[in-house]
Amino acid sequence: MTRVKAFRALRPVAGYADKIADLPYDVMNSDEARVMVRDRPLSFLHVDKAEIDLDPGVNIYDNSVYEKAKSNFQQLRASGKMQKDESEFYYIYKLTMDGRSQTGIAACPSVDDYLANTIKKHELTRADKEADRIRHVDILDANTGPIFLTHRPDKNLSGITSAWMKTHEPIFSFIHSNVKHSGWVVDNAETIEKIASCFKDIPALYIADGHHRCASAVKVAQKRREANPGYSGKEEFNYFLAVIFPSDELTIFDYNRLVKDLNGLTEDEFLDKTRQSFNVETASGAVKPQAKHEFGLLLKNTWYRLKAKNGVWDDSDPVERLDVSILQNCLLKPVLGINDPRTDKRIDFVGGIRGLGELEKRVNRDMAAAFSMYPTTLDDLMAIADAGKIMPPKSTWFEPKLLSGLFIHDLT
Repeated sequence: MTRVKAFRALRPVAGYADKIADLPYDVMNSDEARVMVRDRPLSFLHVDKAEIDLDPGVNIYDNSVYEKAKSNFQQLRASGKMQKDESEFYYIYKLTMDGRSQTGIAACPSVDDYLANTIKKHELTRADKEADRIRHVDILDANTGPIFLTHRPDKNLSGITSAWMKTHEPIFSFIHSNVKHSGWVVDNAETIEKIASCFKDIPALYIADGHHRCASAVKVAQKRREANPGYSGKEEFNYFLAVIFPSDELTIFDYNRLVKDLNGLTEDEFLDKTRQSFNVETASGAVKPQAKHEFGLLLKNTWYRLKAKNGVWDDSDPVERLDVSILQNCLLKPVLGINDPRTDKRIDFVGGIRGLGELEKRVNRDMAAAFSMYPTTLDDLMAIADAGKIMPPKSTWFEPKLLSGLFIHDLT
């Protein structure tokens, strides 16, 4: 059973959603964000990535960044361009990209479900990134960026959202970064109760994207519980902001690898060592893997198709049978000497949304080799989370991205 409650969202007033909402803070660097907001003075990046309004030399974790975020947030609230609903509602959020749609519910899951592992994780988090969002959430007294959650399909819940969208007008509908974003307010008490009941029948939720934001929200809640030992559990800080989607509507893109050098090997020596664990054949063009355990390899101007040999992975282990694990354990570590892809500066990662042309550009410019991957599946992700295991770094890339600034959850 999962507890997912309705909430009073702070959200853009009519006509301002497209001017305020923007991509999440962690999909671009500070310089890229400064360019993105040049003609968008209301962009929520001024709140979620406030260093863009300070001198570029300021450390992104400096106190002034969090104070600027608070100031910008207060100014946005005072401008009248955002409003807070008087009652607790659920909100439907639909994203459409390349003809494919995914429809989720913006709501507030329980911190206790996260602590009890009813909300399941599959990634490790970094202390510095957690500390950043803890300070951000705490000083703003709000969850500003939604966590992207998923669950196994539930026909009753999907039926409710579908029926609501057909019979009600959206509160916003606009295009951002080639993605159509649409939203609805579920403000009928009976429908709200039905949605709450559906969530109670869902045994588990899974973090698709946003592990750092989620862990940070929970730690802010724990901090406030310690400061308020008589807390009832009903306080808003006991819940966090999320958008929750059925898994059958989601798509994971490939997350490709680039390496700076061949660890002192010539190309022929590298290919010979690769053949110990993979069948290797020269391809006539760029290789986009079409099945699990198949990889593309680019060396200079030549593409190769790699297929992992039977027996080089443990099919009984949901982590070891992942393609990212096979590549790491059979090639990147033993042949190229990349022992920890989390910290090794010789490896880089490129989301598949950027296409294979990005790999070719990087190999021509500053990399020795590229590996194109077959995407990790939602079944893989949930199997690993169910087993209480951790996925290797950079295993999943979800598109489209949820925008920040459409729904804000105040903690008080």
